[in-house]
Amino acid sequence: MSTDRTPSADETADETAEDRNRIEREISIDAPVERVWAVLTEPEHVGSWFGQGEPTPVDLRPGGIMHLDHGQYGQFPTTIVKVDPPHYFSYRWASAHPGEVAVEGNSTLVEFTLTPEGAGTRLRVVETGFEEIAIPEERASTAGYESHSGGWTEMTKKLKQYTEQLPA
Repeated sequence: MSTDRTPSADETADETAEDRNRIEREISIDAPVERVWAVLTEPEHVGSWFGQGEPTPVDLRPGGIMHLDHGQYGQFPTTIVKVDPPHYFSYRWASAHPGEVAVEGNSTLVEFTLTPEGAGTRLRVVETGFEEIAIPEERASTAGYESHSGGWTEMTKKLKQYTEQLPA
């Protein structure tokens, strides 16, 4: 049986008070590392857990682009930073600038670390860089620290549920 590591109210308050530049979530997923990796990086899966259900174009290499469709929030051409299958994957995401390619200066860095945990996987998601970017006022409610902090809590649960329902 897996357990989710969701920050307690105290941890969330500490995270908010001390470091509004870093969001970190961890979750245990009842699936092998290779399956979780596939869900994070393969077009048919990415579009299902972080998208509108359609395959997501993914050029899985450093400098490649992964096009995230975040529905009403916009289309986001994220720039892949590092690919180390099946343990580490990172990309830049310009969530305050729909349609703009994510580069240093307009984006945050999203990192996924996958660690075997028995027959399952411990997934850690870290997003950093909020203090280094300018977020237009009209995007503040959807692209800022608060929005993403809650968003990653929900997205990791969605990713877990999606991954665990896939056939072995």
